[in-house]
Amino acid sequence: MVEESRESIAASLDVRPSEVIFTSGGTEADNLAIKGIFWARQSLDSNLNRVLASAIEHHAVLDPVEWLERHEGADVKWLDVDAWGRVDLAVVRQALATPGVALCSVMWANNEVGTIQDVATIAGLCADAGVPFHTDAVQAFGQIPLDLNLPGLAAVSLSGHKIGGPMGVGALIARRDLQMTPLAHGGGQEREVRSGTLDVPAIAGFAEAVRLGVIEREKHAAALETLRNSLIARVTELVPGATLSGDPTDRLPNNAHFTFAGCEGDALLMLLDAAGIHVSTGSACTSGVPEPSHVLLAMGVSEATARGSLRFSLGRTSTQSDIDRLAEVLPAVVERAGRAGVLSLARSTGS
Repeated sequence: MVEESRESIAASLDVRPSEVIFTSGGTEADNLAIKGIFWARQSLDSNLNRVLASAIEHHAVLDPVEWLERHEGADVKWLDVDAWGRVDLAVVRQALATPGVALCSVMWANNEVGTIQDVATIAGLCADAGVPFHTDAVQAFGQIPLDLNLPGLAAVSLSGHKIGGPMGVGALIARRDLQMTPLAHGGGQEREVRSGTLDVPAIAGFAEAVRLGVIEREKHAAALETLRNSLIARVTELVPGATLSGDPTDRLPNNAHFTFAGCEGDALLMLLDAAGIHVSTGSACTSGVPEPSHVLLAMGVSEATARGSLRFSLGRTSTQSDIDRLAEVLPAVVERAGRAGVLSLARSTGS
């Protein structure tokens, strides 16, 4: 069943079955790529100790990169982004020209603001420089077309539950000639880079989700894009202080991210939740963390503004009536949250 699932996923993604390495999800896939490639490159040449990664990566990439910096002596270069969250290609070219680059990692699409990166160009630059390129495509898969055979693209991380599959399963799509050092040693499963007993039912469900995700992607994305555009138009029309984050056009079809001047994101979230509308203030993996979004800060947004942000995510069950309900309650919610913010500021300054 595992091998049939591997073959099914490979056929859906137009890759070879041997390139599909099953993991417990996107986080493990990212860690295997970042640490595994770095260690393998170091074993070939100890001078290969530089890691390039965008400043807006998910923590599943940020944290292992920072771990390598602290514990393995990696020389980390964070790639700058512009005000829309797009990686500066000139910075990538310059960074790749520096000797000793072990790997480069740039996510295909950002999980918070939805901006889609020019992965094809970045992969090509890495190919020219002889540097393995990894991309976290967890948010992108099932939403936008993905070519996993781009020149220079060495490894791609995917997750099951992001495309309607089971939780706790994912994959790293890794080129056959890519050398990686295992994170865990044991039975030597999955090309001897991911030992451990495989979750067979989850893998079977993941394979079916991948198959359906590819078949239905275009229709699914078109429906979500219509809803997303309606949501953006209604919010910007009804709330003058709302500012859309991320690229206004080259963005995920299911994502609309706003900052609301003078408001705290947590206050907005709780007020909307009380009205039956569920949103987030950032990545679901960092919910409850009081720090402002590192993504927004990297985009040049002030800390005060970043604290007043909300991410609206759309899915298969979303409808126009959901957008209408949001439009009905959002102006009053923003006004109330703004008053609370002013009162909080007054208390903190003693005025």
